[in-house]
Amino acid sequence: MKKITLFALASAMFLAPAAVNAQETVYVEDPAQGYLQSSFADNWFIDAEGGVGVMLSKFDSKADFGDRIGAKANLGFGKWFSPVIGVRAQADLTQNKGVTAASQSGINNAFRTAVGVVDYPVEIVRKGYFPQRFLNLGFKGDVMFNITNLFCGYKPNRFYNATVYAGAGVSWMFEREVTKRDGNSSFQYNGKRYRYLQDRRNMGLRAGLLNEFRLSKHFGALLDLRWETNQKFVDGIGYQGWFHNAGVLLGLRYNFGKKVGYGAPVVPVCPKYKYTDAEGDALVKSLENANKKIADLEGQLRKCLKDLDDCHKPGPIDDGGDVAPAEGPLATIYYQIGRSEIAGVQKDVLNAVAGVMANEDSNYVLTGWADNYTGNDKINTKLRKDRVAGVKKALVAKGIADSRLDTQINDGNLTNFGAKCASLDRAVTIVRAK
Repeated sequence: MKKITLFALASAMFLAPAAVNAQETVYVEDPAQGYLQSSFADNWFIDAEGGVGVMLSKFDSKADFGDRIGAKANLGFGKWFSPVIGVRAQADLTQNKGVTAASQSGINNAFRTAVGVVDYPVEIVRKGYFPQRFLNLGFKGDVMFNITNLFCGYKPNRFYNATVYAGAGVSWMFEREVTKRDGNSSFQYNGKRYRYLQDRRNMGLRAGLLNEFRLSKHFGALLDLRWETNQKFVDGIGYQGWFHNAGVLLGLRYNFGKKVGYGAPVVPVCPKYKYTDAEGDALVKSLENANKKIADLEGQLRKCLKDLDDCHKPGPIDDGGDVAPAEGPLATIYYQIGRSEIAGVQKDVLNAVAGVMANEDSNYVLTGWADNYTGNDKINTKLRKDRVAGVKKALVAKGIADSRLDTQINDGNLTNFGAKCASLDRAVTIVRAK
């Protein structure tokens, strides 16, 4: 037991620096290893946007710029599949304002009015041109590419992200109502009411730059710069050309789902030390002091081992009488400092002792010991009593009769090898009763 205790102390001195360094190793996400793909339940969002757009059809340049500005709004949802690629679907509403030519009166053109041929429009913008106003309500789908993450790398807390997108969809036209004036062939707009034009479905394309400003983990502000191209009509009277709309929208995005953002593989990061010359000299001196302590410990270990060997050498035999040498203990159970629990290999020793007792009829004396080099009399007395009581209880539990076990304590030292070998005095001895 003495050898085991001293070896453990020496090992602790060697391993302590390594243990300290091990505690300094940290584990972090390493984006250089790539990013983990999210599950289907992750990285969904909802967008709500509103703004204005300018209609750009064939004759709109003939009208004042302010008369061509109409409202725009959309509501949609989407998902990011990676830090770069995502998709979005939106319900889209656009108010288009512009002018058309009076010379087109022979064409059933809803860009002019909702009633067909009109020879005398009510409101003339300039000679030969009159207003056109209508709504487009439809659905659009986009594919999105986050170019900030693509070229600058993914950062979950980046304030600004630029996303380009392109998409397509379908919309239906609602034109302002007109009514005939005073029973003649001229017409007037009926307030601000709009009506759906049957067979007026427009196919469209769009592209844009979506600027997102991070407000929190879940919210972002949007600035959407958009260009849209739409067919005039694809049903009913056939294809009638294209018209365009350039818009600016402001909006808000809410990110939701099981998880928002992307994680990278976790890797260990070992600390890197850089020392000045003075710090290096201090480390060298510290190492020299440690080597001296190790050498001193080795000397103490050799001395204790020598003392232990000497105590086990047989003493001189007295040839003048018939008295045999005193019988040594059947076993000794050792303890850690300040403890009374039977631990480690001592449990195996106690099991072996119980096996011997079970095959004998002898009675036994159990003596509790504690070293007198540490603690005080009150503490050491309690340790002696607790240790010997614990051994007796363990032996009774293994089937040894209580009547065969006599317990006592001894306030001396078991070995008297000195304070450096005090661990050998923390014990319970088991001796056959005479």
